[in-house]
Amino acid sequence: MGEPLETFDDQGHPAGLVERAVIHATGLWHRAAHVWLFDGSGRVLLQRRLDTKDVCPGCWDLSVGEHLQPGEDYLQGATRGLAEELGIVGLMLEPLGGVRQMRLELPDVRIRDYELQQTFQARYDGAIAADPEEVAEVRFVTLAELGEELANRPGDFTPWASQDVEDLSLL
Repeated sequence: MGEPLETFDDQGHPAGLVERAVIHATGLWHRAAHVWLFDGSGRVLLQRRLDTKDVCPGCWDLSVGEHLQPGEDYLQGATRGLAEELGIVGLMLEPLGGVRQMRLELPDVRIRDYELQQTFQARYDGAIAADPEEVAEVRFVTLAELGEELANRPGDFTPWASQDVEDLSLL
C-alpha cells in the first residue's frame, strides 16, 4: 500500500485509512497543514515544488504544505513538515484562522484533492536546509512582490498558495 492517510466524511468525521493516490483520484477528504514563514524584514519564504510532483509540478507554493500522517494533529503535521522539507526545528507556530475546506479539481491529470486545512505562521531568520527530494528551490519575497507575481503570473503558483493568500488576507 502507498502512503495511507486518514479520510473524513463531509461532516469531518473519520472515515478510515486510504492510500494517497486513491484519495486524490476519488476526492476523499483528508487533512493538511500549511505554514507561512516570515523573516525579520517581513518577507515570506516560498518553495518551488519539484517538477516530478503529481499535483502542480514546478509551481511556487507556500513555505510548507504537508499531509497529516495517521494520528497527527495539524500542529504536529506542520512541525514535521518544517523539519522534513526545510530542516527547521523548534519554531513556535501560530494558527492563522481555523480549519478550512479546499477542493482542487484537475481533471486533465485525474486529481480531486479535497483537503481540510489548518494554516500556521512563524517568524524565522535562521538557516534553511531544503530537502532536494521534496523541494526544488526556496526564496524570500516581499508581500508586495508576492502580490505582483500572483496578479501577473497566477499559473506559476499552486492553488493552495493563492487561496491561502486570499482567504487569510496575507497581502
